[in-house]
Amino acid sequence: MKKLILIIVLSFVVLAYPYQANASKMPCNLILEPLDKHLKNAKGTALIYKVQLNPPSFARTNISIMAVHLPHPSTYGRYDQYEGVATIPGYISWRFKLYSTPEEDGVTWAGKFDWITEEMKNVKIQVRPSNSKTEKLGSPVLQSILYSCN
Repeated sequence: MKKLILIIVLSFVVLAYPYQANASKMPCNLILEPLDKHLKNAKGTALIYKVQLNPPSFARTNISIMAVHLPHPSTYGRYDQYEGVATIPGYISWRFKLYSTPEEDGVTWAGKFDWITEEMKNVKIQVRPSNSKTEKLGSPVLQSILYSCN
């Protein structure tokens, strides 16, 4: 009987704290998936880790994104580039330019942002088309959620 009660209590503890079970240690990475299922070959990856660029200052969090097999940004309207966007919904967001590298079979888009001081929990990471002149963002093309990385 004691074992049964212990199993029930332990099960409750695990279910009550799902983020602990999903927590990852830095560095963390995510696969960014297309929101449009017709983009069969489009994928991206995000790498999240600590950097200390100007010692003795404290370490900050870096997000680096690389995305491949995306259609030209103008496919989505008046856009001429892609940006990486990381958001803690309802709290803060960061956006940074992804630079294009032409290749034989298309373009690879990549960029990074080094100045994050917030805890990386429940962060939505996206690749979105952007207009470099108006700074307007389009809808997300690739996306994933980082539940916890510390």
